[in-house]
Amino acid sequence: MVTEIQKKTLLQEACAVRERAYAPYSEYKVGAAILTGDGRIITGVNVENASYGLSICAERSAIFTAVAEGVREIVAVAICTSNVGSPCGACRQVMVEFAGDMPILLTDTQGNVRETTLHKLIPEYFGPGHLA
Repeated sequence: MVTEIQKKTLLQEACAVRERAYAPYSEYKVGAAILTGDGRIITGVNVENASYGLSICAERSAIFTAVAEGVREIVAVAICTSNVGSPCGACRQVMVEFAGDMPILLTDTQGNVRETTLHKLIPEYFGPGHLA
């Protein structure tokens, strides 16, 4: 269960880190904050590259940083964009690897918030449980 205070903190952290995004090509800055199973908050930003395929989304940036720190469970994600944008398919699939049906909080810099869940965003996901 994610508390309202944790949700508020995640949203604040996602919007604060968004300012550090590197998006010179799209100018679409994204910040993400994840809540780990042990209660830590880890952030990430999108980092673009002139060779577009080498860019990385904020959500995956945060998750990969968490994994490097030993995290294997994510319980919530907040994403801050200019327009309450939703995570791309690649980010959704990476989230499935480390989370159940967790809350996804989407916000913009004006404080508009939309809450959904991971399984609503990727209902027929392929996850670790499908491997035998």
